[in-house]
Amino acid sequence: MGVDSLVMIPRWIHHPTRITIGDSCFIGRFSVLHPLGEYALQPLNGRIKIGNNVYIGGYCQIHAMDLVEIGSGCVLSEHVYVSDIAHGLDPRGGFIMEQPLESKGPVRIGKNVFIGYGCSILPGVTLGDHCVVGTRSVVTHSFPAYSMIAGSPARVVKQYNPITGQWDKLASSN
Repeated sequence: MGVDSLVMIPRWIHHPTRITIGDSCFIGRFSVLHPLGEYALQPLNGRIKIGNNVYIGGYCQIHAMDLVEIGSGCVLSEHVYVSDIAHGLDPRGGFIMEQPLESKGPVRIGKNVFIGYGCSILPGVTLGDHCVVGTRSVVTHSFPAYSMIAGSPARVVKQYNPITGQWDKLASSN
């Protein structure tokens, strides 16, 4: 854990040696950081990497069977869920909780990304630098830098224009 970082209590931190927290970070109360070491006898090497100057609000949950990476300067509002994990859902595979975990890949959140209240960021997602994710959005696929996204599933609603310094609505957005 970096200099001047604070993880509020109560909290649940599993496998702390698999978690890296940068300098000047704040992680709110009742948050869960859970890089998995094994599941249903399946060995895993889950890792969580948090950059510098990151704010993670209370009640956030971050779960990794491979990697969840949060870039420097990010803000994750309260009740945000980030995971690279999905349960096996094979109807022939027995009880869901006994099926091997699956993943579409790591979750990578770029620098200076803002994630609104109650959002879910799902496996295989990469959010480019300076993305903004609207409240309660469900992010199921990746988005490029300077995108403002919202909805369930999330879609681009605005794009930052560096010439005007404004977030421009897309022509296809209502």
